[in-house]
This record gives sequence, structure tokens and C-alpha cells, in this order.
Amino acid sequence: MSLSMNRNDNLNWSNTMELMQENLARAHMEARLREARDRHQAKEARRLRRQAQRADRSASRARPLLARAR
Repeated sequence: MSLSMNRNDNLNWSNTMELMQENLARAHMEARLREARDRHQAKEARRLRRQAQRADRSASRARPLLARAR
């Protein structure tokens, strides 16, 4: 039984390691994109919440004025 690796085994090992590195890089990039998307969605949600609060305050100020105008 021989434990030495032939040229084919070396190429397979090299290809396997290269694919593993590519998969790790891809997974890392996907995680970074997911984090960026999550941050963007959170920022957009805060913006919409502030906008809704501003609209509520404006409506609250306008109600008494409208009531007096009637």
C-alpha cells in the first residue's frame, strides 16, 4: 500500500483547496452584503418612523386650527 500522492492527487487537492477558499470568500461577501442590507433597512425604517411622527405632530397642531376655523 503506497501513501505517496501522484500528480493527479496533487491537482485534485489543489483544486479542492482553491474551491474551498472561493467558497469561504463568497460566504464572507454574502455575510457583508446581508449586514449592509440590514443596516440600510434599519436606517430606512428609522427615517419612515421619524416622518410619521412629524406628520402626526403636524396633524395634531392643525386640528385645533381647523376646529376654530369652522
